[in-house]
Amino acid sequence: MKSESCDIYCYNEETVNRVKNKINSEDITGRVRLFKAMADENRAKIVFALSQEKELCVCDVANIIETSVATASHHLRNLRKMGLATYRKQGKLAFYSLESESMVQLLVQSFTREEGGVENGR
Repeated sequence: MKSESCDIYCYNEETVNRVKNKINSEDITGRVRLFKAMADENRAKIVFALSQEKELCVCDVANIIETSVATASHHLRNLRKMGLATYRKQGKLAFYSLESESMVQLLVQSFTREEGGVENGR
């Protein structure tokens, strides 16, 4: 049986340094937050719904994802705490919207990729 790891330890220092510098210059933490948010089906549905409308009331979100208002509110609050959504109060109503366009772009890319199939073997 073939080993799936290197039989000897060696690395390309130039390549490693170039990739490490890129990793350090990117906002990895922000992207991880985004993927954590999208890992929950209800939160993914909420982000998708919010990408379709400028803002939604908590009651609208609850009906869209077919949960209770309390559950929708819980997920929306988590998205806000993650820095991915923002809200405003209007009387007794709470309206949420996406904090960043990057989530909308990620959704669009994921649906485009799904429709086009796997590209370049990835």
